[in-house]
Amino acid sequence: MSAGPGGSPPAASGPLSGLRLIEMVGLGPCPFAAMMLADAGAEVIRIHPLDARSDIPLMGSDHDVMARGRRSIAVDLKRPEGLALALDLIDRADGLMEGFRPGVMERLGLGPDVCLARRPRLVYGRMTGWGQDGPLAQAAGHDLTYLALSGVLGALGPADRPPAVPLNLIGDFGGGGMMLAFGMLAALIHAGRTGEGQVVDAAMTEGASLLAAMIWGFRAGGAWVDARQANLLDGGAWFYGTYECADGKFLAVAPIEGKFARAFLDRLGEDAHGLHQGPAADWPAQRERLAAVLRRRPRDEWVALFQGTDACVAPVLSWAEAPDHPQNRARGSFATVAGVLQPAPCPRFSATGAAPPAPPSRPGADSAEILARWGVDGSAAKAAGAIRL
Repeated sequence: MSAGPGGSPPAASGPLSGLRLIEMVGLGPCPFAAMMLADAGAEVIRIHPLDARSDIPLMGSDHDVMARGRRSIAVDLKRPEGLALALDLIDRADGLMEGFRPGVMERLGLGPDVCLARRPRLVYGRMTGWGQDGPLAQAAGHDLTYLALSGVLGALGPADRPPAVPLNLIGDFGGGGMMLAFGMLAALIHAGRTGEGQVVDAAMTEGASLLAAMIWGFRAGGAWVDARQANLLDGGAWFYGTYECADGKFLAVAPIEGKFARAFLDRLGEDAHGLHQGPAADWPAQRERLAAVLRRRPRDEWVALFQGTDACVAPVLSWAEAPDHPQNRARGSFATVAGVLQPAPCPRFSATGAAPPAPPSRPGADSAEILARWGVDGSAAKAAGAIRL
């Protein structure tokens, strides 16, 4: 899948075609949610500050994968004419998403009370780390601090080291952006049925906690202990972990179910001596034994040995390797958009496939086109210097 260097997103297609959404441009999870919705066919316009340059410092907007597929308008919201123009756009939108600290949009004159009074069916999505209220609502934070309060961070990593830092995937994007996108869709369905809009309050800490729902269930049932590398899914079991190979590369081993474990042990042959899915007390010694075995050969030799079995073994690929894996190539799991390699949109839709994503727009590059498409008069804002045309 590839897209050329053209500036505007393609004609709308996909299951969300016809939806009009506004993204108040910020960093992290809110742009990710907007990207997901645009990938699925929604028309999402980005409102940038008038003096905006790029969403990602030192990179340039062409490399901002999360900005793909949306048009941009640059507005000075601190000028009355700019605020009026933004409200005119919101009057024509199905939803709005913002990721600022609580109170910022209210101070701009764009809070949910104002917007919903003008547009009662509007879905107003709010993305924060801690939520819109509570003692930490106004405190600064990042993915790692939000994850720390969820209980999830304390369970990650080896037992003899501090908790592992899982990039910013769990808080910002899994517990943040995806939850906001889900909340927007749920509220948009409701608004479509009833004409009633509402506020969606998405908090990264709560989203990260929700991602761990299964672990909370294990813990309640006595199948999980509050210690790292002591449980089934945290690297404690020899049959669910990563192992270094002779070439310094790594192998993921995950034959949890008995039939898969038997397939793994059968293919391992004599080297499987002493390995069994017994009590947890035996796991540390068994993990060390398997680690010694897997260090004897390079990673790809092990991959070849287990090829065609249900042993649940896979190579741990680098960023450079992942796009070229045969499975990823066969499904087109990565796309090149304006020369930038990136994950392709997902999930797939059988009846309403979306067009390939367009490259990011420069801040304010599409202001005139947006005003024309949405039927908004920008002359007053232009005369006041509140919009870049």
